[in-house]
Amino acid sequence: MSVFHICRHLWLTVLVLLPFAAVQAPAQAGSLSDAINDIDADVLFLRHALAPGFGDPAVFSIDDCRTQRNLSQAGRDQSRRIGDYLRDEGLDIRVILSSRWCRCVETAAQMGIGPFTTHDGLNSFFDGHVDRAETLALLRQHLDKLAASPTGGLSLMVTHQVVITGITGIAPASGGFVAYNSRTGESKQAGTPVRP
Repeated sequence: MSVFHICRHLWLTVLVLLPFAAVQAPAQAGSLSDAINDIDADVLFLRHALAPGFGDPAVFSIDDCRTQRNLSQAGRDQSRRIGDYLRDEGLDIRVILSSRWCRCVETAAQMGIGPFTTHDGLNSFFDGHVDRAETLALLRQHLDKLAASPTGGLSLMVTHQVVITGITGIAPASGGFVAYNSRTGESKQAGTPVRP
């Protein structure tokens, strides 16, 4: 076989396989600001920072962090770096809400970007400690109020993967963001700009 035929064969192989390579390549997330602007988001969901493990212990108590899955040191560091990232992005965050779960409260506190309050519509229903339908109904009521009375700026909601997925259909990683427009219901994954 001549060099010409070998080169031609390789070139044809590349042409055949190239479309498959493009499909398999992961999409690169743009900046958080891009995701917000793309859909005119007024809500920014943040999955709590790294808390190793799965679910919560059977002895779970909302009022006792020792009975919950909590942030690791890497998760606390990630939270602080998320706060730095949000400050650097210059986002107009006017309200910060958090799930009552300790890993969310600690994420919000460690970010150090402002005062926050807890909201029961952000609590995790993963292990059945709260009712899924009731929790999502509380959150949807809050989102409907935001849509009806826009205040400008963003509401940052520190919560759990199941809650974010329940509203947006998107499952972010620990420390991952999802932008959401409460008026249109449109959402956009904004990636995990600060990894643990």
